[in-house]
Amino acid sequence: MRLRKCRIPALIALVFSLFSCTALFAKDAAPPGWIVRTEPVNPVNGSPVLFQVTAPAALSSLHGKWSDHELGFRFSTKCKCWYAIGGVDLNARPGKRVLSLEGQGSDKEHQRLTFSGAVTVSAKRYPSVTLSVAPEYVQPPEDVQARIEEEQALKKRLFSQESPESYWLGQFEPPVETGVSAVFGSARVFNGVKKTQHQGLDFHAATGTTVRATNAGTVLLARSLYYEGNCAVVDHGQGLLTFYMHLSEFKVKEGDKVERGQVVGKSGGTGRVTGPHLHFAVRWQGTYLDPATLLTLHPP
Repeated sequence: MRLRKCRIPALIALVFSLFSCTALFAKDAAPPGWIVRTEPVNPVNGSPVLFQVTAPAALSSLHGKWSDHELGFRFSTKCKCWYAIGGVDLNARPGKRVLSLEGQGSDKEHQRLTFSGAVTVSAKRYPSVTLSVAPEYVQPPEDVQARIEEEQALKKRLFSQESPESYWLGQFEPPVETGVSAVFGSARVFNGVKKTQHQGLDFHAATGTTVRATNAGTVLLARSLYYEGNCAVVDHGQGLLTFYMHLSEFKVKEGDKVERGQVVGKSGGTGRVTGPHLHFAVRWQGTYLDPATLLTLHPP
């Protein structure tokens, strides 16, 4: 696999400096021998979270539950720890979130080991942005309503087929080597009408800019959609998806296996846009997370 050196945009570099250190979690409350670290140190609503766990005994498997979501852990010989990625819903309220772990011992003396603790989630306020787009993308005409409903059903069906296996390995890389034009979480006001919060990260990208997969996975979707334009979705496993929207052309098809850095398409201005750019989004088990934070995490 060819590794690339990507120029991290200034905004992402700033986030990296804030979140690059992990912290010991539940130090005083943890059962003897358990060490659980989280990255970022202080998760907020909309934040991906990397969990790294050192168990008090050798385990053959480790499973977790975080805010009613299942976590699939993998073992790394590099850190001799178990790790998984989870997240906090964008609309989640501040407070404590329980993390529960259950491991299967690899010897007869430790058949079942458990851990339970809480991580504090802080509140983050996101800005509001006013945009002007073609009127049909604010109030779609009747003749496209059927298409929109069909596409919603299609996405629901495809996203329910997410792989239970994990394909991603190592750090996630930026999909393009350009700067950021719009951040995650901002309230979007289209033509004076508030619609939704921005569920991705926008990159400056002139039409034809090369767009690459941020990590290994399987292409779950690659087709034209009404709002998203030409959209590719990569399934990285266990509910973790990345989206590449408004493309001018595809370089992959549904079902393709891709590696980190592989070209998935060329940027463009298709769908609901104000101009050519790349909308990059991250979805984990049904909730959209801040892509800028994902790009700063350091899986072992």
